[in-house]
Amino acid sequence: MAKVKHILVVRLSALGDVALLAPVVLAFAEANPEVHFTVAAPPMLAPLFGGKGNLDFIGVSKKQPARAIYRQLRAVGADAVADMHVVNRVGRALRLLALDELLKCHLHFRIIRLRKGRWSRWLMTHGYSRSPRRPQCERYADVFRRLRLAEGHFLPEGEYHGEQGGAIGIAPFAQHQGKIWPLDRTERLVAMLAGRGHRVVLFGSKDEAHKLDHWAQLYPRVVSVAGKLKFDEELDVMRHLSLMVSMDSANMHFASAIGLPVVSIWGATHPDFGFYGLGQARGNALCADLPCQPCSAYGNRKCRYGDHHCLQAITPEAVLARIEETLAQG
Repeated sequence: MAKVKHILVVRLSALGDVALLAPVVLAFAEANPEVHFTVAAPPMLAPLFGGKGNLDFIGVSKKQPARAIYRQLRAVGADAVADMHVVNRVGRALRLLALDELLKCHLHFRIIRLRKGRWSRWLMTHGYSRSPRRPQCERYADVFRRLRLAEGHFLPEGEYHGEQGGAIGIAPFAQHQGKIWPLDRTERLVAMLAGRGHRVVLFGSKDEAHKLDHWAQLYPRVVSVAGKLKFDEELDVMRHLSLMVSMDSANMHFASAIGLPVVSIWGATHPDFGFYGLGQARGNALCADLPCQPCSAYGNRKCRYGDHHCLQAITPEAVLARIEETLAQG
């Protein structure tokens, strides 16, 4: 089987999953300089994929019709596809691309698809297993291994370290309610950090800016950048933090991608699902580990008890203690 020369890597959502993919792609691009890589992903995430001469980036939205996605992917001209997405609309686009290549008699054209491990996550959410799942970054790497590429070393050596004396970032929101720590507890944490003389930077979207701007007005040494910066500018701010506090959200993976330590808070999901921040210390994942956890792979299921006690059980004092312990170790 001939070795591929140009690989199209497709992952159009979710933002955290794309961020987790970035260090894997960069590592395999570095280990295989004779192979060209083109990443198709949400346009805003282009800054995560820079710095390699054999890696290009094209912005593609998953909301486009399948034929529109197909036309963008066809224009790349790759001889293999690493399908890290594996959902219907992207799948239809890739089937059109495969048919197009077959009609052109490019019989060496290959599509290698991510094995998501949905069954193993089902076992975990239904209480049949509590053993850790295979990390998602390893599942991404398996796709490149099946393309017979030289091994890329994407796992960091040792723990991540932020800037000494830098501000503490807090990203209190996530896509689904089952991942969001109660906001009154987050506000209490902000107040406690400010009271101890820490500078705090709040991260969020434009829709979340009102709440975060209010906290910035209430407490000294607290600023909000929610909805005010472009993505590359947010990454620059993160690079000057000492630590990030986040939910199981994209911000955990953004911080991990730039080498920033993260104290993360977990509710309906679980750090052993395989989606933990790459290189993060396992002790920095705060999880109540109740018998009902995890109850959802994505945090989008209604709590069976109606109160998300898994999140209520984590106190601001516990988070503050973990922050200060991590800063002391750094």
